[in-house]
Amino acid sequence: MQFEELKIIPSILKALNDENYKEPTPIQEKSIPSILTGKDLLACAQTGTGKTAAFAIPTLQLLCEEMGSHKTDQKSGVNQNIRALILTPTRELALQIYESFNAYGKYTNLRYCVIFGGVPQKPQEEQLKQGVDILVATPGRLNDLITQNIIDLKNIKLFILDEADRMLDMGFINDVNKIIDKTPIKKQTLLFSATMPPAIARMASTILSKPDKINISPVSSTANTIEQYVYFVDKENRKNLLLELLKDESIVSVLIFVRTKINADRLVHKLVKSEISAKAIHGDKGQNARQLALSDFKNKKLRVLVATDIAARGIDIDELSYVINLDMPDMPETYVHRIGRTGRAGQSGKAISFCSIDDKEMLADIEKLIGIRITEIKDHPFPMVITTPTEKKEPNRQGTVKKAPVEKKKLRMAADGTLKEKKSHSKINKFGKKDSSNSNNRRITTGKAGGGKQKSSSKSPKQR
Repeated sequence: MQFEELKIIPSILKALNDENYKEPTPIQEKSIPSILTGKDLLACAQTGTGKTAAFAIPTLQLLCEEMGSHKTDQKSGVNQNIRALILTPTRELALQIYESFNAYGKYTNLRYCVIFGGVPQKPQEEQLKQGVDILVATPGRLNDLITQNIIDLKNIKLFILDEADRMLDMGFINDVNKIIDKTPIKKQTLLFSATMPPAIARMASTILSKPDKINISPVSSTANTIEQYVYFVDKENRKNLLLELLKDESIVSVLIFVRTKINADRLVHKLVKSEISAKAIHGDKGQNARQLALSDFKNKKLRVLVATDIAARGIDIDELSYVINLDMPDMPETYVHRIGRTGRAGQSGKAISFCSIDDKEMLADIEKLIGIRITEIKDHPFPMVITTPTEKKEPNRQGTVKKAPVEKKKLRMAADGTLKEKKSHSKINKFGKKDSSNSNNRRITTGKAGGGKQKSSSKSPKQR
């Protein structure tokens, strides 16, 4: 099938031709006609299948067919004519969607704007005042601008919730509900998700009205255009193995995933020291630094981009041929999202994972989820030597590991100035018995010699 067969208007077809889009992907082929009929949509499709174009193309067409004037309240500066809202969880993904709308809609007269947190909001306010038809936003910044009466959603015709499962994972569900409450009851709603856990299915039942349902591939499967490999290697040799692989000059661009921000920075330091151009992108990096790293990577100025999972769904890079999991993910589903950065829209790609003995259980869970056995590469210079898993300590009820009580030794200073262990000396009391109790903690008593009856003193410290 060709895009022309989907009854797309000429101005959008021309832009798609500029992008070398010839044939729609399965999600695009099924979603575009459904959305153009005005029906709600529930779509489950894996990362990298062309979801953004699946909702962007029909959104542009519907708004072109219903062109209106840009209304901005001149007194308050409130933009009142936002007609399509795309809500997405991360800044990187918001920018990717915004760029897609600009590309597909460049021959239309529609206006687009993207807003997200982590940067000053004033430039975003100025762009909103110019008039906006299509707004791409992250939940936090959008709620802020709604509260400040800078944005009004009362004229929304299309509401698109992208990466709904990720939105749920990141704790944005309350923010999303606040935004939905500000939109009209009568609107077309589209929900796109890479996975369809029960919580997302429940959300869909509350915000969608008799939706068309599209499920392009089995939940959490990987694209068949991705070749997947695993190297068994001890943890301390992972970076050495990485450097060995990067000696292959055919690996011109590679996205490397690690679990923590500090590991990302340490790996970049080691790569740069080895004269390999690399930058890191993670939550502690400022927005400008993150965008510069992404831009340099897309423009082939960087060979390596190191990322934590915050960027797993927010990076859209043409012809990315390699993804390497230096650290195995903490969830099988995360593996699918990570390697989905390569092999996109029918292109081929390779995903390489480094697995230590402690990661074997996770590897088994991943293979069970995706339904295939990942090919092992045995011939490499750093084969796994450690074959005994690290012993897992038993946590207590509070979730912390129990530690054996440490007996504190009392020390004294000897005449020569050295510290020596203080010995406890038992004293003989007047009844001829050893008394090793601390005199400061003993009960004060009075009594007669010969073992008369002892009475507790009832006097106060001052009286005594």
